Amino acid sequence: MKVSLQPALNDGNLDANQSNSQRQLAISISASAENRDRNIPLNLCLILDHSGSMGGRPLETVKKAASRLVDRLKSGDRLSIVVFDHRAKVLVPNQIIENPERIKQQINRLSADGGTAIDEGLRLGIEELAKGKKETISQAFLLTDGENEHGDNNRCLKFAQLAASYNLTLNTLGFGDNWNQDVLEKIADGGGGTLSYIAQPEQAVDEFSRLFNRIQTVGLTNAYLLFSLMPNVRLAELKPIAQVAPDTIELPVQPEADGRFAVRLGDLMKDVERVILANVYLGQLPEGRQTIAKLQVRYDDPAQNKTGLLSETIPVEANVVRVYQSSPTAEVQQHILALAKYRQTQLAEAKLQQGDRAGAATMLQTAAKTALQMGDKSAATVLQTSATRLQAGEELSESDRKKTRIVSKTVLQDS
Repeated sequence: MKVSLQPALNDGNLDANQSNSQRQLAISISASAENRDRNIPLNLCLILDHSGSMGGRPLETVKKAASRLVDRLKSGDRLSIVVFDHRAKVLVPNQIIENPERIKQQINRLSADGGTAIDEGLRLGIEELAKGKKETISQAFLLTDGENEHGDNNRCLKFAQLAASYNLTLNTLGFGDNWNQDVLEKIADGGGGTLSYIAQPEQAVDEFSRLFNRIQTVGLTNAYLLFSLMPNVRLAELKPIAQVAPDTIELPVQPEADGRFAVRLGDLMKDVERVILANVYLGQLPEGRQTIAKLQVRYDDPAQNKTGLLSETIPVEANVVRVYQSSPTAEVQQHILALAKYRQTQLAEAKLQQGDRAGAATMLQTAAKTALQMGDKSAATVLQTSATRLQAGEELSESDRKKTRIVSKTVLQDS
């Protein structure tokens, strides 16, 4: 398994006469499979809400979805299941799959009762997942339909950061319309995973399956993108780096001891691009082809039980010209629009929380136009519908708000 690393500037030309320039640098990263690569065992933890509000069809469909995942696990894969209401317990301790029928019987005995303590479920889930993380792809699916009424949301975020430090990935699934989208998004972002929305119970099986398909493509883990910036080149001070594909996430930057900057990527999928967008400022540079940055990825390869591996170093070059003509890159422009769509929607939500309905509607309309520019018609429809409702004096339903959040982060999957 190797790392594929491809940088591109939104405009490859720079004006030699300008004392300051700004560029967007898109970096496409993926694991590229080799024929001799063996399959890496999965280490999956399901963290499932079985509080009273999950009673009836919701819990029955979640049990069905979980049982189907058990059937898809192969010999050598590991599974653990943690369930929570206002307390949490380990239903299935971390184990190699040997008796799937017995595990499915345990799932089917689950009943709905009590309140909701997401942080306790997360704590136990991380403990179970950590037991089987050696030489595996370790991911958790956290599903809940409610607010963390018996828990502490800040504790959830600390657990997400702890999971990332253990090289564990957390995916969150919001079921129905009453879950806290801020908390579940922050858990997924902090844990290097993805946020999903299950609007109707019958969608649970498909959503679990889609997430499972995604983790089956993971080839490398614990990946960090390393930046070396040349003299006269710097990152923007505010929100300099974001992931824009497959989901949009603001990414923190941390300095390394050797002067480089590191951005945690987590798991890398085989032949599926992860795209990072960096906002870079450049001082005046001499004419000719100039290296403005050097990129490298540090990663672990669980198939070979090797850690701290380094990809080859890739230079980022700009063409500094005396007579400037822009040389735009269409693909990078798409990535810039994806980030704009996300940030415009975030601004709309902030305005709505402040009671500025007109401002929120205007920002949602702007985000809808951005989505159209990208060719993302599904998102444009959702965003414009929400804007129109606000303009008509209507309240946005919880379903509207959640769908708006999801389409801001990714290209909507047609259900």
